[in-house]
Amino acid sequence: MKLIRFGEAGAEKPGVIINETYYDVSSLVSDYDENFFAGDEINKLAESIKTADLPIVEKNVRLGAALARPSKIICVGLNYKDHAAETNAAIPTEPILFFKATTAIVGPNDDLEIPKNSVKTDWEVELAVVIGKKAKYVSEADAYNHIAGYVLHNDYSEREFQLERNGQWVKGKSADTFAPIGPFIATPDEIEDVHNLRLWLTVNGKTLQDGNTSNLIFNVPFMVSYISQFMTLLPGDVITTGTPAGVGLGQKPTPWYLKPGDVVELGIDGLGSSKQNVKAYS
Repeated sequence: MKLIRFGEAGAEKPGVIINETYYDVSSLVSDYDENFFAGDEINKLAESIKTADLPIVEKNVRLGAALARPSKIICVGLNYKDHAAETNAAIPTEPILFFKATTAIVGPNDDLEIPKNSVKTDWEVELAVVIGKKAKYVSEADAYNHIAGYVLHNDYSEREFQLERNGQWVKGKSADTFAPIGPFIATPDEIEDVHNLRLWLTVNGKTLQDGNTSNLIFNVPFMVSYISQFMTLLPGDVITTGTPAGVGLGQKPTPWYLKPGDVVELGIDGLGSSKQNVKAYS
């Protein structure tokens, strides 16, 4: 099943994609939020849509983030060897964790706003995991039972704020519009092998990132289990799993970053694509 949220910002309704057609399921569920993911609502929805007479939604509708604001976004840094190499960082021996503010969340095709005083706004295509069942001290063997689905995420970063302004990375990760999520959440049955998905990103039509989740340093069940040793993961929480090589910070011979007027497009096998037009802060 593919879950979407559609409509004006702040007033999105839940929907599904069936055979590439969008349907409104707001008569069946209120939203894709913690309450939805906490129970058996995904399975109930899958059964209900088989017989329900659902309104069709025009495809030109705005898509919101594929889930309502979660309690937290947990990010895993430097989780691809090629990305660690391009940034001259050591290969982590344990996952590097940091948070991204949930106020950064926007729809998959909403504009990217370069923050005030930013000079190093960067891109990062990432596979994100949506938690479907409360997870605390979960074993790696049991981790998949706590996953509701997978979704495309662009983990935008302001590198000066992140690396040159002291403190934790969260400052460079949390600006408004820095977390476009979607177009849809794919339930696990939609994805044959989460560890063999191509992920790519272009800026102004030029391919800059072209990787595969087979190159993750720490795989999905390990990350879910590991993070749950340090904090409780709630239904609807998002774990974003790192980016492959090709970010602006790693460009040779000179790093370069986004500017107003640029167009960023990205995608992951089985999880669709998104597009962000870059705007200046005003």
